[in-house]
Amino acid sequence: MSSATLLTSDRRLQANGETQQDHEKRERRVAYGLLAPSLFGVGAFLFIPVVLVFAFSFLKWNMLGAPQFVGLSNYADVFRYEGAGHALLVTCLYVLLNIPVQTVLALGMAWLMNRPGRFTAVIRVLCVLPYLATPVAMGLVWQWIFDPHSGVVNVLLSGVGITGPAWLNSTTWALPVVVFANIWQYVGYNMLFFLAGLQGIPHTLYEAASLDGASKWQQFRTITLPLLRPTLFFVLVTGAIGSFQVFDTVYVMTNGGPGTATTVMNQLIYKNGFVGFRIGAASALSVILFLVILAVTLIQSRYFSKRTTYEMV
Repeated sequence: MSSATLLTSDRRLQANGETQQDHEKRERRVAYGLLAPSLFGVGAFLFIPVVLVFAFSFLKWNMLGAPQFVGLSNYADVFRYEGAGHALLVTCLYVLLNIPVQTVLALGMAWLMNRPGRFTAVIRVLCVLPYLATPVAMGLVWQWIFDPHSGVVNVLLSGVGITGPAWLNSTTWALPVVVFANIWQYVGYNMLFFLAGLQGIPHTLYEAASLDGASKWQQFRTITLPLLRPTLFFVLVTGAIGSFQVFDTVYVMTNGGPGTATTVMNQLIYKNGFVGFRIGAASALSVILFLVILAVTLIQSRYFSKRTTYEMV
């Protein structure tokens, strides 16, 4: 700010009988007033519910009688009686099957879509369309596609003399099928982030590397990946968080079955909280899931913080 501007501002404040300190206080009050609706929403629908979940995890309560303080008993009981260990294992397996495949496919699709072509824009829209549908609707569609008797998959397999399994009733195939449905819905969404990152990389870098004799793989490894590292970090973190919180797709397609083959943590939280009305157990499971997600996010942040991030100026 120039000296002339400052002088004009001081004269204006003096004319209004207001000091600089009073002016700053008035600006802060205006700012807090504008932020108040958002702060109320964050407090009422995020901060307070999180605090209540932590508090309820130490109580035994069925939403009807008086709550009873039980300390850490809920945490011990959910592992002993509710199968939290198995549900957490299934959830982690779901994440491990989902995130690597989804990320690689999204990056590959973005690389293909980054090239100019007559129908490139149309193909981009088609790739993103599955994300616009609700997971419940997509779950119903995929449940029909993998139906063992009239599903499209088994009908096509029978046409070439192969008897398809009962996909969603098999302890071997149920979880991979749910993972496949999730990948199909969200891979186009993640492709958009990679596509934006690729379009931000100057083409001159590839031209210079090509003149130096670098192969396509060397260009990808030394130029594309380092410059995509912030995008990759965002996609991996948000993808992992979303995968750990999966519920609707599993609920519609398998309802946690067969047996407990696809029972993820959120499925167990739902059964305890909204079916069995064991609020303390459901809250304890929610806290455990939160701590697992926090640990995974911190590990990812620490890993990427140790890597050099290249920024284009």
